[in-house]
Amino acid sequence: MEQKQVRRGRLKEFWRRLKKNKSAMIGLVLLGIIILCAIVGPILIPEEQVYAQDAMTRLLPPSAKNWFGTDVYGRDVFARVMYGARISLFIGFAAAFLSLITGGTLGAITAYYGGRIDDIIMRIMDMIMSIPSTLLALCIVAALGGSAVNLFIAMALSSMPQFCRLARSAMLSVVDQEFVEAARAYGSGNIRIIFQEVLPNALGPIIVQTTQSIAGKILTAASLSFIGMGVQAPQPEWGTMLSEARPYMRECPYLVLIPGIFIIVTALSFNLFGDGLRDALDPHMKN
Repeated sequence: MEQKQVRRGRLKEFWRRLKKNKSAMIGLVLLGIIILCAIVGPILIPEEQVYAQDAMTRLLPPSAKNWFGTDVYGRDVFARVMYGARISLFIGFAAAFLSLITGGTLGAITAYYGGRIDDIIMRIMDMIMSIPSTLLALCIVAALGGSAVNLFIAMALSSMPQFCRLARSAMLSVVDQEFVEAARAYGSGNIRIIFQEVLPNALGPIIVQTTQSIAGKILTAASLSFIGMGVQAPQPEWGTMLSEARPYMRECPYLVLIPGIFIIVTALSFNLFGDGLRDALDPHMKN
């Protein structure tokens, strides 16, 4: 009972500190709007409207009927942007959390066991980090083929070493604490100690890194899709929409501006919210 009250008190203090950060709340509101578009848009808009082509209505400017206009194939840009939000957010969240699970688990193992296990795993991570993450993701996508699933797997594997090193550094300060020694003396197994004692007490910087990395994953996904190595047409991913609109950006600038604005706002919202989380979770920032 006392532990629950302590946790509630910590959550209230965390929320109080987060609310004081105006930029974080702006990022949270923007992020909520984007997520709402990704959830509600595909429910209200028929999927046929996303892919339906009409040569008679191609390259129409924004109007009451077509809020964001139509593209070169006569498809409704508004419907494609709403469906694109779902794809882009799926890639960002899935890649970040897969990196968190794999890299965080490896980092926890290296921090807890140390010794030769630490040396072997960290040298492998150093080898992977010697390759630029975007280039590594590009090579993996080229080998697996362009699709949303292959794209988030490639980005997750390319950013796994960063999460591993962060988790290791965060947990090294925890593994020698008295409550970990008490758990060992009580007879708890190593797996239980890692996931129930060590990992929960080092989640602060890991959560911040995960939140901020989602923005980078969305930008990388849009970049790879733009050059044809990510999500393939006719799927309505924001980077793919930019690539299709490139030849018409002078006569129909809205085709480039609208998905570009959604990419910028989404990345900005995650970065602002991540900065707010960092300040709220940092013990040195307490009043």
